[in-house]
Amino acid sequence: MPSSRLSRRRFLQLTGAAGAGTLGFPAIVRAQGANKLNLAIIGCTGRGGSNLAGVASENIVALCDVNEKNLLTAAAKHPKAKHFRDFRKMYDALKDGEFDGVVVSTTEHTHAFATLPALKRKKHVYCEKPLTRDVYEARVVTEAAKAAGVATQMGTQIHAGTNYRRVVELVQGGAIGPVREVHVWVNRTWGWQSPEDAKKYEDRVSTQERPKQADPVPPELDWDLWIGPAPWRPFNSVYIPGNKWYRWWDFGNGTMSDLGSHYNDLPFWALNLDAPVTVEAKGPPPHPEIAPATMSATYEFPARGNRPAVKMVWYQGQMKPPAWHEKKIPQWPDGHLFIGDKGMLLSNYSKHVLLPEKDFAGFVPPPKTIPDSLGHHQEWLHACKTGAPTTCHFGYSGPLTEANHLGNVAYRSGKKIQWNAKAMKIPNAPEAERFLKREYRAGWKLA
Repeated sequence: MPSSRLSRRRFLQLTGAAGAGTLGFPAIVRAQGANKLNLAIIGCTGRGGSNLAGVASENIVALCDVNEKNLLTAAAKHPKAKHFRDFRKMYDALKDGEFDGVVVSTTEHTHAFATLPALKRKKHVYCEKPLTRDVYEARVVTEAAKAAGVATQMGTQIHAGTNYRRVVELVQGGAIGPVREVHVWVNRTWGWQSPEDAKKYEDRVSTQERPKQADPVPPELDWDLWIGPAPWRPFNSVYIPGNKWYRWWDFGNGTMSDLGSHYNDLPFWALNLDAPVTVEAKGPPPHPEIAPATMSATYEFPARGNRPAVKMVWYQGQMKPPAWHEKKIPQWPDGHLFIGDKGMLLSNYSKHVLLPEKDFAGFVPPPKTIPDSLGHHQEWLHACKTGAPTTCHFGYSGPLTEANHLGNVAYRSGKKIQWNAKAMKIPNAPEAERFLKREYRAGWKLA
């Protein structure tokens, strides 16, 4: 990744940022040679360990994890940092002058609780994807970030990749003409399915119902804190370690919001999408507690300026676009298919191709207009220090998160929903609004 002064200056020029005033928040200025941020880390291993490594150039002043073993592992690398098990106590203990920003890598059902206190104290926030566990929390966090006027970044790391940037340039440069339809699919088949399919598709865990028995709680784990605002349930190894938890509605939203944060990011970016007007989902009958392994969701987005209305279809697991099944496109296991008036563009994380290839023989790509990233974490650190923009700030990633969650709202309700984004209402199916938010366990309040 570029790290020289020239690269950083060029990054600012090409993203249109001249300084702190561009985004309306002050840069953190310290004496020469001391230009390091004081950061608090919530969630220290797994994705948290990767995020901690991504910001390890700064002063790590606090570490927080519900798992003492994870906490001590991180503390060995950052011995000067204070230790906490409960991030609520961490926020109570840290004075404003002690920290500049927070990196949140908890499970998604506690993301909003871990980010809001920082935003309300006008501290910069990096939060792992998906930004929140539900639509309501995404809206609360988005609005809090806007009011705080600080540097934010959601951990959609692939957004920093060069391939996505070249795809955005092609789509926005009109290479395939106006785009009216886009299909997005991921091959991961994790979630509610038969034991046979779970084995066949290499799921992390197989379960049909909530376990009735309780397993011994690992001595290093504070299970009550891990549960957090979710309804209480006894510990069982079906929930952790790893991301087994994400299939349970109480803790996550399955593949839709997890990989949707990465794959739906590209059409959102390339097509300037925001809130859909309708969402309809297909799949097996919804399970009351477990997200599905296989499903699809069809979104209708309105016209944006001179851009036409767009239909976006999401597929996960064993569902794929018609063009894929009909072998009209290469059989990539994961991908995006942009369908324009002048052709198609097929892409994934690392590559892309214009189709039909014969129609684009000799095609000259448009000039490079989006600069290569400083690195997803480095963008955020740079923004904290200078006021420069980030590319996945909460003003962008909040609506993306809402849209992903709405796919599950439509799936769980079993209806095509109409979405009034401003009012956060579903006028044609108000009973589906119960899936927009949740009640919190005693002792937990989103404020």
